[in-house]
Amino acid sequence: MRRTALLVSATLLTGLLPFAVAGPASGADDPAPAPVDNFEGEIPFANPPAEGIFTWGSDTDDPPTLELAARDDAPQGEKVLSGTYDISGYGGFTHDFAFDKPAQDWSARKGIRFWWDGRNNGKKVNFELKDGGANGEASELWTTSFTDDWTGWKQLEIPFTDFNYRTDYQPVGGIDQVLGLTGMWGYALTLPVGTKDQFAMDGVELYGKADQSLRANVVTDAAVYPVEEGRSAAVKITVATTGSAPIEEPVTVAYETAGGTGESGKDFTPVKGELTFPAGTASGASRTVTVATLRDKAGENAETVPLKLTVTGAKAPAENPQVVIDAHGLPYLDSKLPVKKRVADLLSRMSLAEKAGQMTQAERGALTTPGDIAAYDLGSLLSGGGSTPTPNTPEAWAKMIDGFQLRAQATRFQIPLIYGVDAVHGHNNLVGATIMPHNIGIGATRDPQLSYEAGKVTAAEVRATGIPWDFAPCLCVTRDERWGRTYESFGEDPALVESMGTVIQGLQGAPSGKDLKRNDKVLATAKHFVGDGGTEYGSSTTGTYTIDQGITKVTRQELEAVHLAPYQDAVDRGVGTVMPSYSSLDILGDSEGPVKMHADAAMINGVLKDRMGFDGFVISDWQAIDQIPGDYASDVRTSVNAGLDMIMVPYAYKDFHKTLSDEVTAGRISAKRIDDAVSRILTQKFKLGLFEKPYADTSGASAIGSAKHRAVAREAAAESQVLLKNAGGVLPLKKSQKVYVAGSNADDIGNQAGGWTITWQGSSGKITDGTTVLEGMRKAGSAVTYSKDASAPTDGHDVGVVVVGETPYAEGVGDVGNGNDLLLSAADRAAVDKVCGAMKCAVLIVSGRPQLVGDQLGDIDALVASWLPGTEGDGVADVLYGKRAFTGQLPLTWPKSESQLPINVGDSSYDPQFPYGWGLTTLTSVPSGGTSALKALAVAAAVAEKAGSETAGRAIVTKARLLVQQKMGQTITAASAKPFADADHLLLTGRYGQAVAKLTAAYKAA
Repeated sequence: MRRTALLVSATLLTGLLPFAVAGPASGADDPAPAPVDNFEGEIPFANPPAEGIFTWGSDTDDPPTLELAARDDAPQGEKVLSGTYDISGYGGFTHDFAFDKPAQDWSARKGIRFWWDGRNNGKKVNFELKDGGANGEASELWTTSFTDDWTGWKQLEIPFTDFNYRTDYQPVGGIDQVLGLTGMWGYALTLPVGTKDQFAMDGVELYGKADQSLRANVVTDAAVYPVEEGRSAAVKITVATTGSAPIEEPVTVAYETAGGTGESGKDFTPVKGELTFPAGTASGASRTVTVATLRDKAGENAETVPLKLTVTGAKAPAENPQVVIDAHGLPYLDSKLPVKKRVADLLSRMSLAEKAGQMTQAERGALTTPGDIAAYDLGSLLSGGGSTPTPNTPEAWAKMIDGFQLRAQATRFQIPLIYGVDAVHGHNNLVGATIMPHNIGIGATRDPQLSYEAGKVTAAEVRATGIPWDFAPCLCVTRDERWGRTYESFGEDPALVESMGTVIQGLQGAPSGKDLKRNDKVLATAKHFVGDGGTEYGSSTTGTYTIDQGITKVTRQELEAVHLAPYQDAVDRGVGTVMPSYSSLDILGDSEGPVKMHADAAMINGVLKDRMGFDGFVISDWQAIDQIPGDYASDVRTSVNAGLDMIMVPYAYKDFHKTLSDEVTAGRISAKRIDDAVSRILTQKFKLGLFEKPYADTSGASAIGSAKHRAVAREAAAESQVLLKNAGGVLPLKKSQKVYVAGSNADDIGNQAGGWTITWQGSSGKITDGTTVLEGMRKAGSAVTYSKDASAPTDGHDVGVVVVGETPYAEGVGDVGNGNDLLLSAADRAAVDKVCGAMKCAVLIVSGRPQLVGDQLGDIDALVASWLPGTEGDGVADVLYGKRAFTGQLPLTWPKSESQLPINVGDSSYDPQFPYGWGLTTLTSVPSGGTSALKALAVAAAVAEKAGSETAGRAIVTKARLLVQQKMGQTITAASAKPFADADHLLLTGRYGQAVAKLTAAYKAA
């Protein structure tokens, strides 16, 4: 799922605020303004920790250009700050104060103002303050925005009371979430996305004198108060001050029940009055207003009773709280009725707007206001990669999602949200969660039970934070290692991918969906339908991507055999949702050419829903309908008519909601299609038990990152290690040996976890809790010397272990040709050369795909494909030191050169470095006896196949494979590699006799 970096969403967090027009609005007795930036050259262009103005952006093209330009019309002085921008991701500029000097105290001022040269482009510009913390890059961000909808210079005044705590991103996870203003470190502007334009700014200064409404505010303990009919709601009203000082002046709060859908005197008893907090009242003092509801005998929809608050002497709440009388007495609320009847009843009551809302999914950080959940009847929210609460803890996740669910209670039918995340290798957005190996490593284990267990752990940790929906697993069949999503696949063989579909049961439980109500299960998503792993290199038209989101060109037979097979298995397993691919499908010979999968009705409606019998709902990928040719209305119409049921429109939820409704009203999307989509969505919500229990059940939170869960990840990491070469029996290591450890990935938890870890792209360094490979080795072994760049003396060591490979990336950002290749870095190559030139050595490659090491292979004694093992480096150490045997097998072909790509099992021309299925072992005696032994194994395999004994068949073929590998050694030829790889595919499809026959052919060719 594509995830545009979420910093950009800050420009969408708030609407146009009531800024002053040109000219000062300060009182006559206010102090003179205090300059922050005059842009006459007094503040340099410089990067932290020095004071200065600097630019930033999501890639090299996104930072704006800046200059101090002389202009005759400069509002202040002779120069202004001007620049140009053309931003695709996010970009802007910052003024940070010097880190080695004290922060500034702005608490005596009313607000900040500046001159802006309007372009009348209708775009929002985000303005944020840096408050508290250690420095400008470790402070707390407070944000607001303005819309450039005028021409020429205008002075904008922003009272500090208009800034909101930024919820989508905080540099250090937040500090105290109070805009104290006593430790200010500067400001920043985020410029508009998708518009090529220029800007000019001048005269940033502080104005006015602070009043109590800056330091004191009135809050309620909730925005929505659901209550059973006939019961009373208690609205707690609290006065709070910055720094927790007592209030200096009285604060009054007038209240009255007014408006809403509830009828005064019939549904509730009206209340009206005034509360006073006298001067000297302590911060945190509260008063309670009680609203009593009235009971009748009729079944009813939910009804709202807003409590209007008028505040004097403090900042009022951002919105008035509302009491909600719960819906009651309606059939869809009866949990004893069959789900089908509940869905039919609810659907029959819903308006078109409510149905459109259920089909809309927004990014939580893009909500203009939380009230939009009810205003647009939103059916779903998601957290994109890195879109996390602050702080990023299980408790904060649950609290955040419960807050969103509370908002849904203010809708007519109180339909709960279904919240989704990309937990693709554990609950990977959450710091401290158990991070599993990526799918490519799980595929290397050849262990369906372990795939199931990994799914169980992931589901338990995700659901314990209040999230019922996981955008996983990826059932792509990767066919070209240049693809930046290779590691999201279980492998290149559809039979292998299908065998790992057990993860769906780990996530969801029983195929019937009966377990989805449990507090340790989540709704799974089979993605990306269909053919995303088969895109042709150079076919992508997305930015600088080379292969991701490109075109998959296959015959219909290849489509069925390679790419579709895992999805039929997923449907049979009861997978609840399916996500189409960004890619296009070009079925050779049908003369239709490439069709975007999000627009492919023949595949979604025809194959997935009709032929395969998929009865869950189809969720689009991130902004994916925007890639369909045509205007926005056409995108909506085409995708929904093609069979998409819920559309992920992270930032465009308002436009989508309106457009979908308009298309239905105009008859271009049928009401029947809408009802089908909404029925599918509601069915899964009922199965999940969300109507009865919409809020987080955190009773399982103590197991997040627990020893029990990490033990599963440790086992997965160990079983995923593939021993490609082991000359002289270098591995396993002995505890008596003095080991020299080097390489970029030996001691880096971020690198070994890979992309989709804490953030979308992942990052190097100590980004979450876990054990690095080096730490695991130190616990498992004895004397270990570590030198990342191998600069420490190598003398006196018995063996070297060099851990090298890739740094994190995700999706097309990782495509080869998009700033990436399949070669080790120069530093890694140098470390391998130095260590392997000085002693016996083992090289571990931590990566999401094979790396080309052929020219160094002769100097390497032992070579291990470690893939991306996750947070449990102990698992890697377990096989290095012989606590566990190496048992992993290649889930994809390891090429000799990039010119061979794509290269896959079953190809007519097949001459790899290491074939698919290759994997040496340790601690296991390899069978002897040559061809005679293979003949005996062939007979046994035939018996096992006839009896349908998978356990016996796998064991027999494994013996034959180990025997053949021993003879092939490191002299792998095309003649031996092809039948060897074919044998593993035959094993996975239950043809044990044919598998042994292929291995016998490989033995003879070796």
